[in-house]
Amino acid sequence: MARLFILLLNYFIIGGLSVLILACDPVDNGHMQPSDLNLLGQYDTMRETMVREQIVGRGVSDEAVIEAMQTVPRHFFVHNHLWHAAYNDSPLPIGEEQTISQPYIVAFMTQALKLDPSMKVLEIGTGSGYQAAVLAELVKEVYTIEIICSLAEVAEKRFQDMGYKNIRAKCGDGYQGWPDEAPFDGIIVTAAPEHIPTPLLEQLAVGGRLVVPVGKLFQELILITRTNEGIKQESLLPVRFVPMTGEVQKSSTEPE
Repeated sequence: MARLFILLLNYFIIGGLSVLILACDPVDNGHMQPSDLNLLGQYDTMRETMVREQIVGRGVSDEAVIEAMQTVPRHFFVHNHLWHAAYNDSPLPIGEEQTISQPYIVAFMTQALKLDPSMKVLEIGTGSGYQAAVLAELVKEVYTIEIICSLAEVAEKRFQDMGYKNIRAKCGDGYQGWPDEAPFDGIIVTAAPEHIPTPLLEQLAVGGRLVVPVGKLFQELILITRTNEGIKQESLLPVRFVPMTGEVQKSSTEPE
């Protein structure tokens, strides 16, 4: 709860100064309205219910992941007209034909990485920034790449407003990963390529884990573990993600 209090305080002091301006400006620009301040307790309760029913109730057992899901306020990562639905058991639109993932999938994928506080993690597909924020509660460093620059800019501002100092974000094509910062102890991909990008495999540390949805019409969540002997691959569950775009699309259409 202490961490949640700090996040809220940072939001209001740094990013939430717009609340004072909005008191004189009735235009809905996606930021918090003064009347929303009275609803914060309601969102805490909704988040507790989400964690209890959607996360723990479906078998997520990693205590650190559960705590991170309880701490990060998901409603801060969607437009305020969707705050009432922020803790529903479903993805939500964030603009640019992209979505914020279903809470259970965020928790499941995070748990699959088997994280510890010393780790460095790469995320492909920043989107709203919610998954990166959850990761930042768990590891030393998070690097996140978003191919849609408008989303990347909003997410980076959100990280600053919420006081996250262990997240580095940039706009770019995630197919190539972030070679200057490799290797990574964990890599998580939040959009579905038709095949696993080779650069991501190359940037995975020995002992590291990569979680990625793979496929077009039918997708499977795949777990890759890099060992001294090579690559181990495991199918986790069927999923549905937005397609990964950029260079991965070109490589999928190239003749073999």
